[in-house]
Amino acid sequence: MTGDFGLLFHRLNNQLGIILANAELLEAKAGDEPERARASQVVLSVLDAMATAREIRLRVRDEESQNSVTQSQKSSNR
Repeated sequence: MTGDFGLLFHRLNNQLGIILANAELLEAKAGDEPERARASQVVLSVLDAMATAREIRLRVRDEESQNSVTQSQKSSNR
């Protein structure tokens, strides 16, 4: 994966990790069930966002690999 995308995914995961940690802390310290439910919803949303970022990263990597193979094939056919 190109360095730019790798850096962006690293930064995104760091930011999501901070949000996740704070949401989990709020969930643990929630005073009542509605507060706990809201914090839990944030936790689940952040986990979903992390999974989505991971999926995008894998697709970008796979696409770059396919492009690399295609370029190699074109070069060898010359």
